[in-house]
Amino acid sequence: MIYHNPVLLTESVEGLNIKPDGVYVDVTFGGGGHSKEILKRLGGNGKLLAFDQDEDALPNAIDDDRFLLINENFRYIRQFLKFYGIRKVDGILADFGVSSHQFDQAERGFSTRFDADLDMRMSKKNQISAFDVVNVYDYDELRRVLFEYGDLRNANAMAKTIVERRENAPIKTTDQLKEVLGQFLPKHREHKILAQIYQAIRIEVNQEIQVIKEFLLQVPELLNDGGRLSVISYHSLEDRLVKRFIRAGQFEGEPEKDFYGNIEVPMKKVGGLVVPSKEEIKLNNRARSAKLRIAERV
Repeated sequence: MIYHNPVLLTESVEGLNIKPDGVYVDVTFGGGGHSKEILKRLGGNGKLLAFDQDEDALPNAIDDDRFLLINENFRYIRQFLKFYGIRKVDGILADFGVSSHQFDQAERGFSTRFDADLDMRMSKKNQISAFDVVNVYDYDELRRVLFEYGDLRNANAMAKTIVERRENAPIKTTDQLKEVLGQFLPKHREHKILAQIYQAIRIEVNQEIQVIKEFLLQVPELLNDGGRLSVISYHSLEDRLVKRFIRAGQFEGEPEKDFYGNIEVPMKKVGGLVVPSKEEIKLNNRARSAKLRIAERV
């Protein structure tokens, strides 16, 4: 079984405009598809560091003197680069979301296809699991998670139903959660709504939005002038953050203008939005919602 089929592989790596002797970072290693492609384009003096917080990804490490895999969350990119004596890099690639492997491992609880314990942790070091979100969060917290991260119109009623039902017994498995929320899952839309529920809980468990914000804010100071950022996102919450950061250098409000009314931002976009071809989507259905944005340090 393929651990993970990399999306927009050529486009995302070409977006880095790789120098053979440059230093690059793949912050979402997974099955190593993007990393292998970067290494192909590096010369003998080039270097690639990769991050993955999931222990399942460690056996995929590439046997290459130019490569180093760090078993940590990429929110800590600055401190680990510093630890390894690297102050600046020439390019950073990120492929957000869940890997094919994580979806396909039933016991991880990421997929709507399987019954499993409510887990959804990308790292076993994570303090909070999906069980905690469903069984410990109060009504307001649950409603916020379902509405903000799942864009669920029935977030209020869903949260109320979960809180009422768990008073009788804990909700321990994904099938139990489906049963509890059954009234909100009409047959013709069941899979779509379930995907939104799972997405919301998963984002909360792994602090995905906060992690992306922390990561993006570190990027400008880590890139050399002319260094590139290549980012693939899979839903509007992620893509909005990336788009806004590239445009404004921040996530809210408007950037400051100089005396002449020009805004000073650390990054500039390179090209337009890139999406997978029909052929790629046909070969890999999980690519259908992918969006690639590329930016350069100015």
